[in-house]
Amino acid sequence: MGAWATRQRYLIDFAALSLWRHGARSLGLWLIYVLVVFVVASVILYGAAIRREANAVLDAAPDVVAQAMRMGRHEMSTGADIEKLRGLRGADRLEGRLWGYLYDTSAAANFTLQVPSGFDPRFRLERGEAIIGEGVARLRKVEAGKMLFLISPARRFLKLKVKQVLPLGSALVSSDLVLVGEADFRAFFDLPAGQYTDIAMRVRNPAEVGKIAEKSLLALPGHRMVTRADMRRTYEAIFSWREGVLVALLSGALLAFAILAFDKAAGLSAGERREIGILKAIGWDTGDVIGMKLWEGAVVSVGAFLAGTVAAYAHVFLFSAPLIEPVIKGWSTLFPRVTLTPTVDALQVATLGFFTVVPYLAAILVPIWRTASADPDRVMR
Repeated sequence: MGAWATRQRYLIDFAALSLWRHGARSLGLWLIYVLVVFVVASVILYGAAIRREANAVLDAAPDVVAQAMRMGRHEMSTGADIEKLRGLRGADRLEGRLWGYLYDTSAAANFTLQVPSGFDPRFRLERGEAIIGEGVARLRKVEAGKMLFLISPARRFLKLKVKQVLPLGSALVSSDLVLVGEADFRAFFDLPAGQYTDIAMRVRNPAEVGKIAEKSLLALPGHRMVTRADMRRTYEAIFSWREGVLVALLSGALLAFAILAFDKAAGLSAGERREIGILKAIGWDTGDVIGMKLWEGAVVSVGAFLAGTVAAYAHVFLFSAPLIEPVIKGWSTLFPRVTLTPTVDALQVATLGFFTVVPYLAAILVPIWRTASADPDRVMR
C-alpha cells in the first residue's frame, strides 16, 4: 500500500507540473469548466431552495379548496354552498374565503387583496385597517402606521391605515398581499353579502383528504376541488419548467463545454503525443501514463467542480441569486425578497458531480489509452 501511494504521489506531482507547463491552456479550460458548473449548480441549488420555501409555506394552506366553475371559468361560491359541506364527516374547519386582484397603476404591479381567515386571531382587522406584504410596502413606500390608498377599476376609493407589514420570511407568497377587513373588501369590489371567492376546508385526518375531496365534489358538482397535494404538484411543475427554460437560455455555456469534451475525445495534440512517447521511451508503462493523465484531468475537473459549486452556493445563498432570480421566481414587477435557508442536497451535488466530472474523464481516457499503448518510436514521429 505504501509503494502504491508513493507512486500515485509522484504521478500527481508530474501531472501538476504538466498543467503548469501548459498554464494558459489549462487555465482557459478550467475557467470554462468552472463557468459551466457554476451555471448548472446555481439553477439546481436555487430551484431546490425555492421549492423548500414553497413547501414550507404550503404547510399552512387549507387541505381542500372548493372553487365554483362555470363554462370552465372560476365563479363565486355562495353561503348555500358552504352549508352543503358542513355536514361532511371528517371536515373540520370550513369557511368562505374572499380574495381578488387589483392592478395598481401607481406601482405598475398587481396586488392581491384578501380577507384574513377568521380562524387566525393574529390578523384581526377593524374597518379601515390593512396588513401588507413587504413588496407592497416597498413599492408604495409605506410602513406601519402610514396610510395606503387604493382605487378599484370601478373608481371606488379605499383609504387604509397600515397596521403591520408582513415579515420578510413569508415574502414568497405575501410580497404582493394586502389584507383588509371583510366590510372594506365587499365595499371596494361591490361584492354582495353571501358570496365568496372560494371555500377553504380543513380535514381532521390527513389520510382522508382525498376521500373528503370526493365527497365534497358529490355535494357540490359544479365545483372544482383542489387539495394541498395538487398545489404542491403545481408549484413543482412551475419551478421545474422555469429551471428548464433557464438552462435552455444558458445552453451556450453547455454547448461550449460539450464542444470542449468532444475536442478532448477526438485526440491529443502533437505535443501531448510526443510527451507520452518520450515517457514510454524512458521506461514508463501504459498504466503509469494513463494514471498520470487521469490525475491531470481529475485536477482540472474536480477542481472546477468544487470551485463552481462553491461559487454557486455563494451566489444563491449569500447574494440571493441575482443572475437567475427573476426567471425562476417568475414575478413580473413585484419581486419578493426572500432569504433562502442555506441547505444542500447531497444527492443533487453528487449527481451534478457525476454528470460534470465523469464525462470529462471518460472523454480523455480513450485517446490517452490509444496513444500510450502504441509504439513509442511511432508516437514520437
